Amino acid sequence: MPMIQLTLPGGVLTAERRTELRKTLETTLLQWEGAPDTAFFRSLAWSRVDEVPDGAFGSAEDDLPRFRVDVTVPEGALSERRKAGLITAVTTDVLTAAGLSDADGLRVWVLIHEQPEGTWGAAGNVVRFAELAALAKGQRADA
Repeated sequence: MPMIQLTLPGGVLTAERRTELRKTLETTLLQWEGAPDTAFFRSLAWSRVDEVPDGAFGSAEDDLPRFRVDVTVPEGALSERRKAGLITAVTTDVLTAAGLSDADGLRVWVLIHEQPEGTWGAAGNVVRFAELAALAKGQRADA
């Protein structure tokens, strides 16, 4: 049940690029989380793109656009290797969508938030990471 949220200044991306990037970020997150590419797991990967007014999000140094990506996953879903891979991939996804180069990488910050066990719920129930992992394993075996 990963979630990914991108905050950026308004007008940096066209509506089409924004939609494409939102979907790309979902796919990247599921890939690095190790979830199977099934309709069920794709339906659990939520994403949100928040555009803030021009001048409301940036740096004291300059007016270049900045990008903040908040990733929320169940605790234990990402190893250190997967976190590093996710950060690299998401940074590349954002830079590519914005037409920027690797030299602009410090303008993209990725923050990973791990939700402690027992603090994530859906459909009125606590969702446990072990249950999701077992379901993912079963869906991979069925594929």
